[in-house]
Amino acid sequence: MGHALVLGGGGVAGIAWEIGLLAGLDEAGLTLRDADLIVGTSAGSAVAAQLVSGLPLVELLARQVDPAKQAPEIPAVVDPEKMAAIFGFDQENPPDRDALRAQIGRIALLTETVGEAERREVIAARVPVDAWPDEQELLIVAVDANTGDERVFGRESGVSLIDAVAASCAVPGIWPPVTIGDTRYVDGGVRSAENADLATGEDVVLVLQAMELPGVADLAEQVESLRSQGSTVLVVKPDEDVVAAMGVNPLDPTVRTPVALAGQRQGVELAKEIAAFWR
Repeated sequence: MGHALVLGGGGVAGIAWEIGLLAGLDEAGLTLRDADLIVGTSAGSAVAAQLVSGLPLVELLARQVDPAKQAPEIPAVVDPEKMAAIFGFDQENPPDRDALRAQIGRIALLTETVGEAERREVIAARVPVDAWPDEQELLIVAVDANTGDERVFGRESGVSLIDAVAASCAVPGIWPPVTIGDTRYVDGGVRSAENADLATGEDVVLVLQAMELPGVADLAEQVESLRSQGSTVLVVKPDEDVVAAMGVNPLDPTVRTPVALAGQRQGVELAKEIAAFWR
């Protein structure tokens, strides 16, 4: 049976939760890092890169909860009104999804942010080993800022893992689009926060949905499609304690410790349920 682990976006808070949850599952005897396929989007791409690095999950957890081991981050504030202006659209007359992605890309290209080099240093600190896994398949999703077209990076893409993660984490209006070759890319969440449809063909699909956006039904549609094609799918979301620890700003680095610890506890509590699903 083919097993897929889908890691969704959610800022630094989402990274902390996903690492914490996976560490809690590992502590309880369930290891998911050897999934046949790992799909990473935005925050999930950073988690995916850490999972395939070979570092023990207990060490990956320490990199979230121990201030001395935490990677440096650039604090950022999510402005709800600004994000609504970028991602929002008329619900009664929604635009074509391709056109909407291209519109978001154009906004990202015009927004003044920190420099690419400075932002890349942050991503490089998150990725313990700049190497794609040799055996399992790892897919990292980004979006062409000029056209709105999706780009799925993998082992054969010829792109470094750090650059792929940087592109997937380039939140429009917050971080700079990432230059790879002659193209600039923005966050893979512009296509979908999870991109679970890339797990089509896998028998068992576990999705970690770190963040839910009001009015966005991409994941529900993707799960329905996967199930209609024979996949067994389980979506895991942060529980109330995790949500409380996350607060209102998913890009706030100070929430990493409490969120990761809450995620670890949730992972231990869910271990039996997820193990029965994953078998």
